[in-house]
Amino acid sequence: MNAHTSKDPLHGVTLEMQINSLVAQYGWAEMAKRININCFKSDPSLKSSLKFLRRTPWARGEVEALYLASLNAQPAARDEPAEETEQAPAEDPWSKWRVNTPE
Repeated sequence: MNAHTSKDPLHGVTLEMQINSLVAQYGWAEMAKRININCFKSDPSLKSSLKFLRRTPWARGEVEALYLASLNAQPAARDEPAEETEQAPAEDPWSKWRVNTPE
């Protein structure tokens, strides 16, 4: 049997995982600027944020929207390595020294 795959990007992602990801990416101060919620402004913590967001559907929706926007803003991971661009060879800083020293 084939496993059911969900097209929902939030499938399997807990609220705690979302907050941890957003804090790692933006920090509490930037999150407070983007989403006007007191639990992000005054003495922010994961526990207080989870408690508030689980009880407040509109705030949870805003956090989920920011999380989805942050996923879309990150570059997609590739399976193929990026092609190397040709660059001019860097000048060897020791080239003049090697020429001037007798061997």
